[in-house]
Amino acid sequence: MSKDISQIEQIQTEKLAELGARLRECRESQLITIEQVAGKTMIQPRILNAIEAGRLHQLPEPVYIQGFIKRYADALGLNGSDFAHAFPLEADLNSIKPSWQDTPAAQLRPIHLYAAYVLLIVAAVSGLSYVLSRSSSSLAGRPAPQPSAVTAVAPSTSPSATPSASPVAPNVTATSSPAASDKPVRINVTLTSQSWLRIEVDGKTDFQGILPEGTQRTWMATNRLTVRAGNAGGVMLTYNEGTPTRMGEPGAVKEVTFSAPQQSASLPNPVASPDNE
Repeated sequence: MSKDISQIEQIQTEKLAELGARLRECRESQLITIEQVAGKTMIQPRILNAIEAGRLHQLPEPVYIQGFIKRYADALGLNGSDFAHAFPLEADLNSIKPSWQDTPAAQLRPIHLYAAYVLLIVAAVSGLSYVLSRSSSSLAGRPAPQPSAVTAVAPSTSPSATPSASPVAPNVTATSSPAASDKPVRINVTLTSQSWLRIEVDGKTDFQGILPEGTQRTWMATNRLTVRAGNAGGVMLTYNEGTPTRMGEPGAVKEVTFSAPQQSASLPNPVASPDNE
């Protein structure tokens, strides 16, 4: 898998260098400075320089690089859509047919993935509910302690010591709580606009991809859960049934980590989206 990712990044780097060189030549032929392009496109000069030099590691996710290339090319009077589509995404490189964007099956593929994830979540929640209900039913059907066992423990000096079954009641109540098996970190994600997301559950990547506006998803972790978004302004997070909170500004790249012992998320200082720095 890492070998495939390395090959994809190599192809993207080579293509970015080719497109960046063409954009630089066109800009210089028109005697336009980087600062003028930045003022027209609202893209920071360091991002424009990275595109021209083909420095992929200094840019955000590939889907946002496509948007920068399109705006840059449009500002120079070129066909921005053609330039943007010339920069390949991971899905472009993994497709079998070069014309995958024109086939109905490929266009429906994201919907199939969303449906599969929704079914997986529903199945997990249903299974958890079934286990908890069975546990609660078994506890409710457990027979009461026999008087003989209670009498053996209680003092026998007086008749009033016989009804001493009340000390056993707290033990039954303590073990009947179905919430004991719930994971301590629960994050609800609601998208008010489309965004790229990466979810890490206890140090392992559980999801990575683009989710559309209106998507509602839930992830749970035992120790730590990390959410990284390419459009923080379009992502609302709810930590353990708390108040929904927007991750950040529209278009900003943000990463938030939630840990079990904490009552609020730890907010590292991620690389923000160039449009919002």
